Amino acid sequence: MEKSLLIVVPCYNEEEIIESSSNKFIAYLQNLIEKNLVSKESKICLVDDGSKDKTWELIEKICQQNTVVASIKLSKNFGHQSAVLAGLLENEGKFDAFITIDADLQDDINVIEKMVMSFHNGAHVVYGVRDDRSSDSFFKKFTAESFYKLMEKMGVPVVFNHADFRLMSNEIIKHLRDYKEVNLFIRGIIPTIGFKSDKVFYARKIREAGESKYPLSKMLSFAWNGITSFSTTPMKLVLWFGIFNFLLAVGITVYVIASKMMGTTVLGWTSTLLPMAYFSGSNMIAVGLIGEYLGKVYEEIKARPRYIVETKQNLE
Repeated sequence: MEKSLLIVVPCYNEEEIIESSSNKFIAYLQNLIEKNLVSKESKICLVDDGSKDKTWELIEKICQQNTVVASIKLSKNFGHQSAVLAGLLENEGKFDAFITIDADLQDDINVIEKMVMSFHNGAHVVYGVRDDRSSDSFFKKFTAESFYKLMEKMGVPVVFNHADFRLMSNEIIKHLRDYKEVNLFIRGIIPTIGFKSDKVFYARKIREAGESKYPLSKMLSFAWNGITSFSTTPMKLVLWFGIFNFLLAVGITVYVIASKMMGTTVLGWTSTLLPMAYFSGSNMIAVGLIGEYLGKVYEEIKARPRYIVETKQNLE
């Protein structure tokens, strides 16, 4: 029996590329249907994450012209991860498999067929992994790979060079709903669910139009969110930093006592000012880090909705 597939595409200010991308998605999905790899009930779901340009107007037009394309409009900009989650959870149980992919098509849609084949062979999750970043600048490649290495060092369960291009079975989506955190880091959540997984590899492409929605500042913020959402390593580093400061203070104490016994003169302002500046600075770092974790706890306790759907099209 053929399995149904939903391709979830989060969109934010993609007016320059959304029509071109949608045509490619439609053509590729029709090809999968013709090959009997997925059923005729399969669809594409464009999720507008509160775009400020004409993205939603274009999505409405696309949905009117082709019913294989469905859409969800969020009430405001909730962020990329929330848009992905909305496309998945709002369609849980309606499809057998789900694929998430960005609208810029820097991820190669041609490996979707391999993902579907792996799904038919029993994999519940198939990760799209970039094994060729020759299209990226040196700086982009360096920062991206450093991001994944940092995640691994901090104990965050990520797949190296995998972003949010993946296939998931409906079983995975069902369990994903049980993860209630507001601070979403989906690429870290999925590996914790378990079940049989596989990987497909592809070369990252150049963005055809528009601007990247993940500049360096946003990538750093995203990395920090992933670390603090999944790892307590920074808190442990604060502990070891505190132990180091204590040992340093003991060393300064021994030095002061020895100097006193030997009758040497100790310059008062240097021996007082430097330790005070050092310890106060490290204490502020520690307090700030603890505050970051407490802030996340505060956000989770409020349990505000991770997204709000304003309207839907072509979704029964």
